[in-house]
Amino acid sequence: MAEEKDLVLSENQDLGEIIIAPEVIEIIIGIAAAKVPGVYGMRGSLASNVTELFGKASHGKGVYLTNDENGLKVDIYTYLDYGISVPKVAMEMQEKVKQQVLFMTDVELLEVNIHVVGVVAEKMEQPTLEELFNDEEEKNE
Repeated sequence: MAEEKDLVLSENQDLGEIIIAPEVIEIIIGIAAAKVPGVYGMRGSLASNVTELFGKASHGKGVYLTNDENGLKVDIYTYLDYGISVPKVAMEMQEKVKQQVLFMTDVELLEVNIHVVGVVAEKMEQPTLEELFNDEEEKNE
């Protein structure tokens, strides 16, 4: 028998039930959202960040699923790359997440709410000491 929080996808008298844990849907959502171009990463908790330090990816981080009488709602907390169109990337995330969850679980999401918590600039290469001092020597000559 399914726990209260688990989702029963279908019940067939002859074959039995198909039950899916909410954590599975959170992982599907996290992977789908992270694959959208322009997404730098997902916001995680301290526990998920520590887990990643030890080499294990935490795909459900930044994803919060709510199941109420109307249906499933998801809140996604994300960091985006600097220089992209925030509305375009957010809308693409909403579409990709809805499509992927429907395709993989046959569950329709009622809402996909995107929360942009930060924009991350491109990492610039640090100049070497030679490059720094060669520029100064050329100016002095």
